[in-house]
Amino acid sequence: MTGRLRDRSGFALVLTLVVTALMTAVVVEMIHQVYVDVSISRGFRDAQQASILAESGVSGGAKLLQLGLSGKSFTSLTDKWAEPIRLDDEAGALTISIAEESARINLNDLVYANGQYQDFTLAALKRLGRRLQLTDDLWGALADWIDTDDQPRSGGVESPYYRSLKQPHDARNGGLTTLTELTLVKGFTPELLTGMLPFVTIWSDQPGASARININTAPKEVLAALDDGIDERMVESILERRRLTPFKATGELAQVPGLDAGVVSRLAGSSGITVKGSVFRIKAFARVRDAGRTVEAVVRLGGGAPEFLSWQEY
Repeated sequence: MTGRLRDRSGFALVLTLVVTALMTAVVVEMIHQVYVDVSISRGFRDAQQASILAESGVSGGAKLLQLGLSGKSFTSLTDKWAEPIRLDDEAGALTISIAEESARINLNDLVYANGQYQDFTLAALKRLGRRLQLTDDLWGALADWIDTDDQPRSGGVESPYYRSLKQPHDARNGGLTTLTELTLVKGFTPELLTGMLPFVTIWSDQPGASARININTAPKEVLAALDDGIDERMVESILERRRLTPFKATGELAQVPGLDAGVVSRLAGSSGITVKGSVFRIKAFARVRDAGRTVEAVVRLGGGAPEFLSWQEY
């Protein structure tokens, strides 16, 4: 009898230990799940706050541009908008950077509405292409993508070619709507696009008008692409002059030491350059604790409220 009681007591003890272990495991799992749920909830909340903060950064950048450039006859890299803005507190940070789209060559200006090449833009793209080791056929393919007819030009292709691809599509027969769309055009790879991004745009200062390149903000690669007569020494002279004294008129190129008179005459007399832009790319990155969001927008400034031409969040 005593043996049976001992067996039953031992069994009860084992059962109690098993039940306790199971209950402990359940409690631990519940605690872990609560922690995960709270972390997800906190992460979602932080991401939402970061998104709102980044949106505010873009809006603030547009307001800064509007106020800072009001009444100015030129824009330059010595302006306040050209300096990155960073705001920090214990909860997170906001960084705002602004770049001028008029500092770049406009790809949508490659052809006129009638399909004819715009000589200034074509020549500039060819010069830039040589620097970036791009073939001239690329510009023929881009021109056929943009023009409204279905007649392929030298180096170009039209919709029949694109329909024969594994993922068929038509040529746009209109201007590029995003720069990433360029990768749909024959010959333009993502790697090639990455190398081109600092030097090209699709936006102009006036809707439907040809864009002009701002000599106050253009990078040296774009400055070198403006004319066949510009060499590296002249580019450095332009960069030094505008660093000390931004150009207030295109004719002031004549004041740049060492700049060929023929280059000055051709550029100052063309409609391809300017000293002021009105289209800017604003990028705002916000961090709230471990969550980060970026909002990137292109804005055009005019007489009224800023006009947002594109908006992307990632």
